[in-house]
Amino acid sequence: MKQKELDGYQEFMKGLWKENPTFVQVLGMCPTLAVTNSAINAVVMAVATFFVLVGSSFLVSALQRWIPSQVRISLYVIIIATFVTLADYSLLATLPAVHKQLGAFIPLIVVNCIILGRAEAFASRYPVKYAVLDAAGMGAGFFLSLTMLGTVREILGTGTLFDIPLFGKGFEPWVTMILPPGGFITLGLLLLLSNWVTKKRAEFLKQVAAAQQEGL
Repeated sequence: MKQKELDGYQEFMKGLWKENPTFVQVLGMCPTLAVTNSAINAVVMAVATFFVLVGSSFLVSALQRWIPSQVRISLYVIIIATFVTLADYSLLATLPAVHKQLGAFIPLIVVNCIILGRAEAFASRYPVKYAVLDAAGMGAGFFLSLTMLGTVREILGTGTLFDIPLFGKGFEPWVTMILPPGGFITLGLLLLLSNWVTKKRAEFLKQVAAAQQEGL
């Protein structure tokens, strides 16, 4: 099957906004809601997921012609699990306190539907260059969304950002924001904001296209 030519820049950028895994595809909700009670936890989880996503997509794409279709999912899981193990032990060695807070959510990256989904839907069908760009874009989009969630929840829930106090002693933390309900509330508001921005952008582009048409 002949592979169509892709725009590398567009393949990377689509993960940041147009096909953002959290705000558009609404994937990976387990870590999104569970670990974003602080900015540092959100950033570390996002970086670990980025590493696994890019590494596994690279390997799946590089080995695609030698992977039998009958066992491809099993092999994808093995590849992903290998990179998750590397990320898990690296975090344990370098950031043991954060690793302890994240707990089982690092090993659970293996079953993150974003990673397996990109391996099956994209990396297994396109050359390494595009597979890595696609994975990097999706990983960057996931990083952006988790960082936004973690930042909002930590600031409102504890009055700090990366454990640095932002307000005076008179600030009353919104404890709900670092609890599960706060995750759902923040995610819902950010999804609303994302949809509103997308709608306004589409309207603006439509107006620009209409103006250009009239100019012709």
